[in-house]
Amino acid sequence: MTEILYDEIPSLDLADFTSGDAEKKAAFVKKLGDAYQNIGFVAIKNHGLNQDLQDRLYAVIKEFFALPDNVKTKYEKPEIGFQRGYTGKGKEHAKGRNTGDLKEFYHVGQELSDIPESDPIKSEYPANIWPEELPEFKTVALEIYKTLENAGKNMLRAIALHLGLEEDYFEDKVAYGNSILRQIHYFPIENPDAVPADAVRAAEHGDINLITLLMGASADGLQVLRRDGKWIPITALPDQLVVNVGDMLERLTNKKLKSTIHRVVNPPRELMHTSRYSIPFFMHPRSEMDLTCLESCVDANNPKQFEDATAGEFLDERLRELGLKK
Repeated sequence: MTEILYDEIPSLDLADFTSGDAEKKAAFVKKLGDAYQNIGFVAIKNHGLNQDLQDRLYAVIKEFFALPDNVKTKYEKPEIGFQRGYTGKGKEHAKGRNTGDLKEFYHVGQELSDIPESDPIKSEYPANIWPEELPEFKTVALEIYKTLENAGKNMLRAIALHLGLEEDYFEDKVAYGNSILRQIHYFPIENPDAVPADAVRAAEHGDINLITLLMGASADGLQVLRRDGKWIPITALPDQLVVNVGDMLERLTNKKLKSTIHRVVNPPRELMHTSRYSIPFFMHPRSEMDLTCLESCVDANNPKQFEDATAGEFLDERLRELGLKK
């Protein structure tokens, strides 16, 4: 493997993979593989999500988060581990930390009416929760969910080819998978002295899932930890999505692909009173997916580093570590 220290995350064109041009497709897979084996992040364009749709969702979530706290908490469901609906300020913390992150968020999952009655996965998911104050939220959020899910499937096809697997290896594993569209509000801090000294917008962490697709965040602050210990800023152009490897994919590939630690740092003190909004799509497989390390990723130089587990077992363990499940 070529070791590369990137100063910024590589930019790729997903159209190179989907266009039907074999040469461009192979070049895309090679660049993606290099990036995911070294820094775990890329930015992609031509992903299918248009700016108008993004703008509409950002507008509606700004309206939601501007509602009074007593209205928002109507949509908070701790009894389902906050898998759907609203999660209040400071409820989530990074693995290994007790201080809550300076954020609140809203979860949208698979729409149950889209899943065939014959599929047993339907009984595993709670129904989505839609705020009655914002009827347009449902329409735009579900359209974006499907668009990002489709882009994610294309990325997983490229990842499968890089790993020497059949191109459709992930297809049945992510069909009606437990993916989450998370609308995040990093709320303004009017009095910086009143928050814990170690509180940050999102403490350093790896994502749980297979891959994450991030719609352009509304302010700076996202950083990724390079292999040499240097934090580099992640910036994407308005027409790009940032797509990174999650812990499930790192586990499946026995760390061949990197689930790189990242964080959202607080703005300068004079900007602490401003909001930041961000919308990641966490692409999860079905709960029964076997995350046992691929045999092709285990050898004498890279012995197996993880216990066998299903995606459902791993997710359950991590939700407890994050304080979202008791």
